[in-house]
Amino acid sequence: IVFAMLLILAAVWVGLWFAERIAQPVGQLAAAAQRVGAGDLESRVQVDRDDDEISMLGRVFNQMTRQLKGQRDALLDVNKTSEAGRRQFDSVLSGVTSGVIGLNVSEEIDFINPAASEMLKLDKSNHIGNSLLKIAPEFENLLLKIKGEKVDVARREIQVSRRGGSENLLVRIATRENNKGIIEGYVVTFDDVTDLVNAQRMA
Repeated sequence: IVFAMLLILAAVWVGLWFAERIAQPVGQLAAAAQRVGAGDLESRVQVDRDDDEISMLGRVFNQMTRQLKGQRDALLDVNKTSEAGRRQFDSVLSGVTSGVIGLNVSEEIDFINPAASEMLKLDKSNHIGNSLLKIAPEFENLLLKIKGEKVDVARREIQVSRRGGSENLLVRIATRENNKGIIEGYVVTFDDVTDLVNAQRMA
């Protein structure tokens, strides 16, 4: 009976020892996965030099987290570069005296500089995403011309009426294409030539 009890205790002890060897790395993997899910891509698990499935799983997990960290860092670098380029682009457009409006292929506004808002007497609300014809319906014929005749650039002098006043704008619309020659949108630029027209009339 004593010998049988010793055998049972030894078997239980060996079973617990094997269970701990399996459960401990699995628990470490689970904890590391939770940390990765919370955003800690520096998380790693300690891997033994054994060639069993648990060690292989740990090595694959560490490799995955390294790749994720590399991809995240690359995306952050690209985002910083894009943000810097966007700020520079916005600062350049803000200093331009001509009105500049960028449109996507659906004729919706992607960007608009302060000079354009001032010349069209727009309010200070965000007009990004609005249709061009909503803020400048006078540009419709020129937009139809560049789309219908399939030319790269169309220009015309257009008279707009805003807040009881009238202005003459020299409007130019150009297509914006990608490297494959597919139209991605349009760029609308215009200048106020009211004083010039009045001077010509006076002359």
